[in-house]
Amino acid sequence: MPKIHPTAVIHPSAEIEEEVEIGPYAVIGPQVFIGRGTKIGAHVIIERCTRIGRYNQINHHAVIGADPQHVGYKGEESWVEIGDQNVIREFVTIHRGTALDQGMTRIGHRCLLMAYVHIAHDCFLEDEIIMANNATLGGHVRVGTRVVFGGLSAVHQFCRIGPYAFVSGMSGVDKDVPPFVKVFGIPAKIQGVNLIGLRRAGFEKKNIRNISQALGIFLDGPARIRDTVEELRDAFPQDPHVQTFIEFISQPSRQGIMRRKPFEGEEAF
Repeated sequence: MPKIHPTAVIHPSAEIEEEVEIGPYAVIGPQVFIGRGTKIGAHVIIERCTRIGRYNQINHHAVIGADPQHVGYKGEESWVEIGDQNVIREFVTIHRGTALDQGMTRIGHRCLLMAYVHIAHDCFLEDEIIMANNATLGGHVRVGTRVVFGGLSAVHQFCRIGPYAFVSGMSGVDKDVPPFVKVFGIPAKIQGVNLIGLRRAGFEKKNIRNISQALGIFLDGPARIRDTVEELRDAFPQDPHVQTFIEFISQPSRQGIMRRKPFEGEEAF
């Protein structure tokens, strides 16, 4: 049976599986599903239309499933979906999607969202993402697997962040960030390959070398993305990680793809 504090307020339509723990003064709204083994701290608010998977940890005062902060939102039904084994720390806010997108804000598995992180409407996050304190995503942002955001970083709406990228603290991202790179600054610029992240993820030296060379071609190569893609395909026909890079830069981009690196001696801000 779930362990629910007597001061918690649970809507009759909420579905709560076994081994769930719900702390004092938490509020669980309508059309909420909470998976087995999830722990919900004191004063957490899960407003409505939210599906939460198994064995998540949601700490005090987090707010999940609130209305999107969008002037075009007219009260239509939309959702938040959260996977398994995520850690959501104090005062995190995660808003539902809108009819302007797929009506869904989605977070994958094994992510760590530190205190005061904000996930806006219609964001899609894949697995094993880390967001440090006060990191913020605007609406409609897409984030790939194992991306790391430093504290106080912010991402403009509609941007895409490729897998294994690193966004340094206090950075302002206004364009799509390619996979495997580290970025820093306001506006953020590419600072090179995310070596530490790739090594921690178990990438082999030859793969990191190929990624580094591919990034060099991307930054210094032909002005047209189409020409760069052809050059990369010719240079690295068999490397699956470079293929991931190629697929990312080949996709349509609403904000444009971050490409220019800082000039020598240029200030990051």
